[in-house]
Amino acid sequence: MASSPSRYSPLSIALHWVMLLLIAAVYACIELKGNFPKGSDIREGLKYWHFVLGLCIFALVWLRLLGRLTGRTPAIQPAPPAWQTGMAHLMHLALYALMIGMPLLGWLLLNAEGKPAPFFGIELPMLVPQNHSLAENIEELHEFGGQAGYWLIALHAAAGLFHHYVSRDNTLTRMLPGRD
Repeated sequence: MASSPSRYSPLSIALHWVMLLLIAAVYACIELKGNFPKGSDIREGLKYWHFVLGLCIFALVWLRLLGRLTGRTPAIQPAPPAWQTGMAHLMHLALYALMIGMPLLGWLLLNAEGKPAPFFGIELPMLVPQNHSLAENIEELHEFGGQAGYWLIALHAAAGLFHHYVSRDNTLTRMLPGRD
């Protein structure tokens, strides 16, 4: 489905908001797991869903990228200053790096720990052999990326609200569902 001059396509809008929910669920799973004893069914279930939902994000981000590369981006009206446009491009690049890099790091981490990555009952192929020191390095990167993700997501949301309430442009409304 194509974008209109003032709005993203319904598919792009749906993917944006579904992925927000998936990202929130991934973060919720990892934050909540610490509340349960190691080895407990609930803790293991939260870890499983953290992995699976992260891989769902990894799969869906490629659809978003395809849509972004082949579709038209609706213009922001009134047009923002060039520096804001540049910052928006950097933010989107960082968010795509997060949505690709974090699930990939999680997959590599599991493999380096000697475990296959689960995906709805399927064991995904091993990308690297078991390697304890590699697992430690990947885990540090994954945790850093998770912390950076909080900031990126918060800045992205704050920018949308800034554009809507301060700049009073259509940046936010271009991506809101159910409006035309």
